[in-house]
Amino acid sequence: MGNENHDLHILFFPFLANGHIIPCIDLARVFVNRGTKATIVTTNLNVPLISRTIGKANINIKTIRFPSPDETGLPEGCENSESALAPDKFIKFMKSTLLLREPLEQVLEQEHPHCIVADMFFPWATHSAAKFNIPRIVFHGLGFFPLCVLACVRQYKPQDKVSSYSEPFVVPNLPGDITLTKMQLPQIPQHDKVFSQLLEESNDSEVKSYGVIANSFYELEPLYADHYRNELGRRAWHLGPVSLCKRDSEEKALRGRETAIDGHECLKWLENKEPDSVVYVCFGSMTTFPDAQLKEIALGLEASGQPFIWVVKKGSKSEDDKLEWLPEGFEDRIEDKGLIIRGWAPQVMILDHEAIGGFVTHCGWNSTLEGVCAGLPMVTWPMYGEQFYNAKFLSDIVKIGVGVGVETWIGNIGGEPVKKDAIEKALKRVMVGEEAEEMRKRAKELGQKARRAVEEGGSSYNDFDSLIEDLRSLSH
Repeated sequence: MGNENHDLHILFFPFLANGHIIPCIDLARVFVNRGTKATIVTTNLNVPLISRTIGKANINIKTIRFPSPDETGLPEGCENSESALAPDKFIKFMKSTLLLREPLEQVLEQEHPHCIVADMFFPWATHSAAKFNIPRIVFHGLGFFPLCVLACVRQYKPQDKVSSYSEPFVVPNLPGDITLTKMQLPQIPQHDKVFSQLLEESNDSEVKSYGVIANSFYELEPLYADHYRNELGRRAWHLGPVSLCKRDSEEKALRGRETAIDGHECLKWLENKEPDSVVYVCFGSMTTFPDAQLKEIALGLEASGQPFIWVVKKGSKSEDDKLEWLPEGFEDRIEDKGLIIRGWAPQVMILDHEAIGGFVTHCGWNSTLEGVCAGLPMVTWPMYGEQFYNAKFLSDIVKIGVGVGVETWIGNIGGEPVKKDAIEKALKRVMVGEEAEEMRKRAKELGQKARRAVEEGGSSYNDFDSLIEDLRSLSH
């Protein structure tokens, strides 16, 4: 079908955060692989990350100006949410994206695309698209299960009927008797009306737009794919896992930011490890832990006895290279057993290596799905956003996850560090013994299904055809 699509031009407008940009580029690659023209719209300082991630794919980049510090109240050069992690900065950052509307509309006027795929955090993009008589599709980068939970919690507000933050409630009108607590729900600051209204409108954008692209595949969550479309009445297409878009190994190593370790060095370290023996530990690009927690993780990894690769985010409270929070003598004791990477790691490349046997994750949907594609059982350590829902999905629905015992958003009052014993116990459950073997078997089966879904004739491949037909019917 590829050659028939070359007359279609799709514009992609990802939110300015690495966890949104990378899957959006993967999605654009899916479109280009199937013959459409694709253009990514972004601001100047995000171009290096985007160019690296595009790799050899034929995707255009159009830049728009990010508002000046005078307009936003942000420091110079703050154009990605990674440089706006403090809560007050993040609110300013979110509000400043409202000023991208006019520049985006200028690009729409110049480019004349047939459709715009815009992030949920740009709710106004639906009106911008309507000005030019083109459809706006929402891409959250999420799967159907978290989308269903978000929609049902928003619609029925079960959290308002419980008497405390820790009292469990069942999410109404959702298959599977999913229980949550208020502590696990997104906490929206109410003191800033513009910010809370932007979030409210972002949540509504999936209903008001032409439809939603899910980063998922039907076989992973058939019940929730059907529920989202049939019961909740959303028009949606599953085109994932988008991280499986065709890439050679060099492009896999370049996906995302400049890595803190050479890809070959990492693979060399893994080469002499037994299959399924190494734990990969990574908490995404937005999480910074206090020293006390980092120390407990180090002790838990050592006590588990498993070889490990641990990605520690730069810019956590321990900026110096000495890693002073490490237990005394730790580096000597784990010399051949552990590899600590400071900064960005080539995650997909590492996860796909046969030596990796388990994944400790913050349960962002990108990482969740990358773990599924690699066929790995996971230790779930959710932090914020929809991550508690994703953790629930891994442990309760597909049964390839073990919780480390986190019950509340990171940074909440009373959030004690997760202790070494809990970390060790969870690691052992996913790495050794009968339960681990059963989980690994289920995970590997899901990984095979993920790959089949994106191949010709697979569920995601076919849903792409459905989306193209829908877009063509609009342009006639």
